[in-house]
Amino acid sequence: MNPTDPQTFSHRTAQISTGRLYHFIDQVPSNYDPTQPPLVCLHGFPDSWFGWRYQIGPWCRQGFRVIVPDMLGYGETDMPHDSSAYSPKNICNDISALLDFLAIPKAVVIGHDWGSYIAGRFALWHPDRLIALVMLSIPYVPPKEQYVSLEELVRAYPSYGYQVYFSSESSTSEIEENLVPFLGVVFRTPEKALSWSKLNELITNKQINFTDDCLLNERELQFYVSRFQRGMRGPLSYYRTTKTRFEEEKEAQLPVHLPPNLPVLFLYGTKDVTCPPSAVRNAHKFISRLNTVAIEDVGHWVMLQAQDRVALEILRFLSSLGLSQQSRM
Repeated sequence: MNPTDPQTFSHRTAQISTGRLYHFIDQVPSNYDPTQPPLVCLHGFPDSWFGWRYQIGPWCRQGFRVIVPDMLGYGETDMPHDSSAYSPKNICNDISALLDFLAIPKAVVIGHDWGSYIAGRFALWHPDRLIALVMLSIPYVPPKEQYVSLEELVRAYPSYGYQVYFSSESSTSEIEENLVPFLGVVFRTPEKALSWSKLNELITNKQINFTDDCLLNERELQFYVSRFQRGMRGPLSYYRTTKTRFEEEKEAQLPVHLPPNLPVLFLYGTKDVTCPPSAVRNAHKFISRLNTVAIEDVGHWVMLQAQDRVALEILRFLSSLGLSQQSRM
């Protein structure tokens, strides 16, 4: 497993029982103990299984099987046209079906960004499939009792204003036509962050060199560009499910609290503007067994900016649960 070469990882595809085709990494350590729970890693927006490239190897070398899907709409996984297909309920059903396909009864689920949100919802939709939960960068928020539109949410949390743009149909073609500038804006060091208040104007600004201060090198940037050549409708559809996910959760009467016996770790960078301290504090109200780790001077892309620290903190968390085992690789 060479983090600079995507082809050195173990790639698989599966037609799962929900009817979707999923591409995923399935990294199995030598002398694997099948009684050890696998780690299932869920990426966010606009990412790929490749976002976990620096953590897969260290975890695998410690004896953990690591499964990392391209989420629905990304990479080589199916990309449905209808945005409702991307509701957390449907995505969680896909992840559960992928576990069924792999004959895995329970797993540790680890998510970043949208993957963190989905991981939290997985604990509500499929609590019987979880041994432990790790959420990165986006803290747990409970299902809402009343519908709150995206516009209302942004008024309460102005740092989420970009989500209104992503939810608009016009963002699809604008981002597709300006992929390198867009990725250069998103994958940026927190010290050199650009304002997202008018993202559509920003990514079409020809005066800015977007690759300066980008967290991706040229080869990585081109890999991401290749992943999004199919289009951005799928990835952006996650932002277009606000009403659908409210209705699905209300109909199912999902609880607001995570299961009381579920161990949860939340990791975040202190310079991540999408993770306000108030939201981190609020999560403690709904999670009985919550451990929180703040990584100083790191932004949203913790897996890139704190590669070893993220891998180590999660291994420590798993060890505290009696889940660590040194691999004999």
